[in-house]
Amino acid sequence: MQRRKNRRYLIEKEKPEDDSKFIKQINELSENLFYISETDAEIRPFVGKKAEAVTGEEILSQLGKVKEKPPIEEGEFFELFGQLTEIQDWFGDEEKETAEKFKKLKDYLEKNLKDIKVFKIGKIELDLYVVGLGAGGKLMGIQTKAVET
Repeated sequence: MQRRKNRRYLIEKEKPEDDSKFIKQINELSENLFYISETDAEIRPFVGKKAEAVTGEEILSQLGKVKEKPPIEEGEFFELFGQLTEIQDWFGDEEKETAEKFKKLKDYLEKNLKDIKVFKIGKIELDLYVVGLGAGGKLMGIQTKAVET
């Protein structure tokens, strides 16, 4: 029995380290990278709590916005990142570099999360979350802002 408790402690102890590693990696990958809509917004890591599934209700619950009932729209991960990573004919070096940075971020999220979804919360000035389930079953991903008129 004692051995089990120690084992549980080690597993719990490792989770914050995993969170820190994820946060550090997202911060590195998103350095000088901005989500561009009608405003430029920085991209930050998001680490929530354990969840059974990646749903709009769950994200609102973890953000403490259930009572507010803001509009929430669910989108596709590959659709969002397809727009951010696709190289256009008119791209210069800077745009190509930005698309490559978004590709690296996309690849990292795909490798470390499952059931990744995009959630836009609000109207006009939106909170944008790209989240999935991490190894410990927590909601994890990135967050940013967008302005859509």
